Amino acid sequence: MASDSGTATAGGGSKGTAKRDALRANEHRIQALWEEQHAFEGNPDASKEPFLVTFPYPYSNGNLHIGHAFSMTKAVFRAQFERHMGKNVLFPFAFHCTGMPIQAAANKLKTEISTYGIPPKFPEDDPEVRAKMEAEMAAAAEEAAKKQAGGDKKAKGGKTKLVQKTGTGIVRQWNILAKMVPEDQIPSFQDALHWLSYFPPIGVDHLKDFGAGVDWRRAFITTYVNPYYDAFIRWQFEVLREKEKVLFGKRNNVYSLVDGQVCADHDRSEGEGIGPQEYVLIKLQVLPPGHGQARHAKMQALLDEKAAGRPVYLVPATLRPETMYGQTNCFVLPEGEYGAYVIDATNEIFIMSARSARNLSCQVLSGNDYFTKEFGKIDCLETFTGDELLGLPLKAPLATYEKVYTLPLLTISMGKGTGVVTSVPSDAPDDYVSLKALQDKPDFRAKYDITDDMVMPFKVVPIISIEGYGEASAVYMCEKLKIKSPNDKAKLTEAKDETYLKGFTIGVMSFGPHKGEKVSDAKPIIKQKMIDAGQACLYFEPESKVMSRTNDECVVAATDQWYLAYGEDSWTEAVRKHVMESGNFDAYDPNALGRYDYTIGWLKEWACTRQFGLGTFLPWDTAWVIESLSDSTIYMAYYTIVHILQGPDNLKGDKSKSPGNIDPADLTHDVFNYIYRKGFSIPADCKIPAETLDRMRDEFRYWYPMALRVSAKDLIPNHLTMALFNHAAIWEDEPELWPRGYYCNGHVLVDAEKMSKSKGNFLIMKETCDAYGADATRFACADAGDSLDDANFSREVADATVLTLVTEEAWISETVAALETLRTGDDLNIMDRILLNEVNRYIEGAGNCFASMQFKTGIKLGWFEMLNARNEYRTWCTASGVALHQTVIRRWIEVIVILLCPVCPHWSENIWGTILRKEGLAVKAPWPKAETEDKILTRQAMFLRSALKQFRTQAGKIKKGWSAVSIVYSDSYPQWKIDVLTWLQSQYKDGAFKPTLMKDIKDWTSQHFSDKKMIKLAMQFAAFVQTEVNDVGEAALDVQVPFDQQEALAENVNYIKSQLSGVTEIDIIKVGGDEAAGKEVPDRVSENVTPGKPTLWFR
Repeated sequence: MASDSGTATAGGGSKGTAKRDALRANEHRIQALWEEQHAFEGNPDASKEPFLVTFPYPYSNGNLHIGHAFSMTKAVFRAQFERHMGKNVLFPFAFHCTGMPIQAAANKLKTEISTYGIPPKFPEDDPEVRAKMEAEMAAAAEEAAKKQAGGDKKAKGGKTKLVQKTGTGIVRQWNILAKMVPEDQIPSFQDALHWLSYFPPIGVDHLKDFGAGVDWRRAFITTYVNPYYDAFIRWQFEVLREKEKVLFGKRNNVYSLVDGQVCADHDRSEGEGIGPQEYVLIKLQVLPPGHGQARHAKMQALLDEKAAGRPVYLVPATLRPETMYGQTNCFVLPEGEYGAYVIDATNEIFIMSARSARNLSCQVLSGNDYFTKEFGKIDCLETFTGDELLGLPLKAPLATYEKVYTLPLLTISMGKGTGVVTSVPSDAPDDYVSLKALQDKPDFRAKYDITDDMVMPFKVVPIISIEGYGEASAVYMCEKLKIKSPNDKAKLTEAKDETYLKGFTIGVMSFGPHKGEKVSDAKPIIKQKMIDAGQACLYFEPESKVMSRTNDECVVAATDQWYLAYGEDSWTEAVRKHVMESGNFDAYDPNALGRYDYTIGWLKEWACTRQFGLGTFLPWDTAWVIESLSDSTIYMAYYTIVHILQGPDNLKGDKSKSPGNIDPADLTHDVFNYIYRKGFSIPADCKIPAETLDRMRDEFRYWYPMALRVSAKDLIPNHLTMALFNHAAIWEDEPELWPRGYYCNGHVLVDAEKMSKSKGNFLIMKETCDAYGADATRFACADAGDSLDDANFSREVADATVLTLVTEEAWISETVAALETLRTGDDLNIMDRILLNEVNRYIEGAGNCFASMQFKTGIKLGWFEMLNARNEYRTWCTASGVALHQTVIRRWIEVIVILLCPVCPHWSENIWGTILRKEGLAVKAPWPKAETEDKILTRQAMFLRSALKQFRTQAGKIKKGWSAVSIVYSDSYPQWKIDVLTWLQSQYKDGAFKPTLMKDIKDWTSQHFSDKKMIKLAMQFAAFVQTEVNDVGEAALDVQVPFDQQEALAENVNYIKSQLSGVTEIDIIKVGGDEAAGKEVPDRVSENVTPGKPTLWFR
């Protein structure tokens, strides 16, 4: 539904859109003006400080949505603010086409068309077939979730991510395109390259419509389709190879068997940021079953015949090989599904889940020897349910018990590890509680045919001593937290986290050949000894589920790869020093800084090439394509010269349009070295004129380093940190060229809910601009929030902003037209002075907010508080029968227009040029100069507002009929308040209180006052004064009010009278002095009066 502001809700109907339409028409007029005057084109100017701000180029497989818009506005707002601050700003933009998503979508469309025709007749077009398909998908999803959760427990939310996104799970590429492309054009998208021609120009148009303020001469697309960018990326990788940052070898990476290549973050539909997790598989040899249980028949047959003499092992995956001395049993999930898989490399049989066997088939035992003969394939000799594995006798390596047994554990997840868990109850709380439950409950044992001899003889084996936890930390923590059941998941998680951390950091081995050694020292030695002895092997899987864009659940595979050697000690240290120690990098948020610190240490070897998808071919090995996260790390430097190479309206790099008449073939390695790196000369055989080369080199040196890069927080673990590493490698000897600041925001919700097409709140940027206008959309983005936490784009805010912008424009227009009729002269009254002072405050405050990327607070001060100040002034003038002051109100108008310009530039530009008739563009106007705030005047303003609020409250409670009141005030505090103020003065040093002030106040008041009520009052008063100090400065600590309360009140009597219904007579009385009138005031009234806090006396 549309509101009274006359806007249409994005995706909804319309209702009287005149106001919105007027704003929209103005926006398009202003955009044409900006384009005509080249408002946002940045060119070097030695007299100005450069400010290069960038935003990660979006992927060009569709239209930009409000998530893009929200993150991008952080760069847009800051760029415009810095223009006002007099800096030479460059905000360029480009479009990313590298990688698999476009190619995968084109292939999917091709398959759909070849199968179902043009236009396709999908089976689900029949409602009955659709219902059946959806039911089957939901059932399959629920079953998969059940298996992952373990057992027959109710699965937690049986919907896949796909179903959650679409509401059905039936997704066709044709239908996706039909929402963005005319149907007759869809077949063209079978060609992946057609996407590169179609969507980027639309992106340009939509961003212009948003008023993004981009230098469009510098726009481009990636991949070999653009020969200029292609040459730049080839140069980058040649330099990295020269510096031995690109290496070749077999490495474990997240991998898609369907795609046949490594699956990096941008190739994934689920699991971005997930990497390989190393485990150790412990070989628990299956011994001949001895209990005569029928369920062991298949295992007996495997041992006797199918295994053909090969040993059979259950292979639990563990992160703690050093604890194997304490094994007492092995756990499986009774309802789990397991297989007996042939390990060709060792001539052994491993029993594990099918998912983990699939992972293992892609990995090497050592060197180049894979576990299986054929990569990605593994022979299964037999399948088992977990129940068929229960009660099996096992030989566990390093264990003190000669024989242990397989027992049931109902909380095993088949989606993690091998589905087999080895049990060390001394140091694993889950193991201890689960073993104890079996030992304590005969019925539980009987349910799963577990005999007493399989459980009862097995006691906890102490193996690690931890100070304060004893030699069995799991037992200690379970008793401490009173954990009674394996279902106490929260407590078990707490116990596990604590025991694992303490065990590794301060634990000492108390058993075995490494007795007396620290766990952290013994762990790698024990692990290697077990591997060398054939008792264990390494195994990898993704840290959590990863799905490729081709809907394949990914594995970890050891493959031959070109990889970037992130993690190399000197490289890592150089990046860490720049970010954490140099003082030359601003993360804008300590939490973000902590994430960079972690990622810099965590980021290791990265597979940088693929054999499928769009991109740039590796220059020395063209069988490989550089992947999408690796061709996007230093392209910010390409922005500085692309307008000379490609120029406007040349996204794909048509050389016939090159402003510099440069042939991409002439952009050799040596040419780029001259442009970008110091110490290189112009190549002797260079076909590009020297003056053109010098111009490009000078442009790069002028704009670099990049002052700010803006992004969503999910790029910290990959792109943003990789960009730091690559800058540090390419410009190794010039750290002054490395990025100077990264700002990251959280994800954006829409109306407090995650964006979803099924919920109807998935907002396309262009549609949102059409519904509310660009300025109102931008304003709602600014209002959404500025931290790493998720922000909230409110359509209600956007809707309300339309009305506010139209209303304020009309008022400004009327007021400017009537300026000659307003009050003039130098004799300013108190409210004139207060408004001018408030304007100075908000200029300063909004500027500080914009500079620190706090745009929500910035518009609070620069818009809402400015409006409040004007409203208060306007109301006062009307009530007091005084005209607005011409100079004062013109100052307010000119200031608010520029304070809002970073956020709503079209509105500001219209008022600046059309209404105020100013020379030049608003977007080029300087930030208003703030005169020094008069802190005393600020206190006066606060005094009057507080007094009025108090007076209205009192008047509302009094019986009707009063027409005469006295305002009672005082100049002196009682002694106890003077004592508090005096003490606070002693704590105020260098313009601030100590961070421990509130604790110190509590201590001080406890020492100086014996009465509990007085302690409470003193603390409340101190807290109030602290707030006042934050608002007005040190003047709030004065024991005397620093202005004449009598004069301030007297000058506002008419206004006060207008706010108190029925009051016709007001006088002002001072108490606490020698005046006779003051002595007549009753104690019940005078007791409520302190300096700065007057009250009413109804006489």
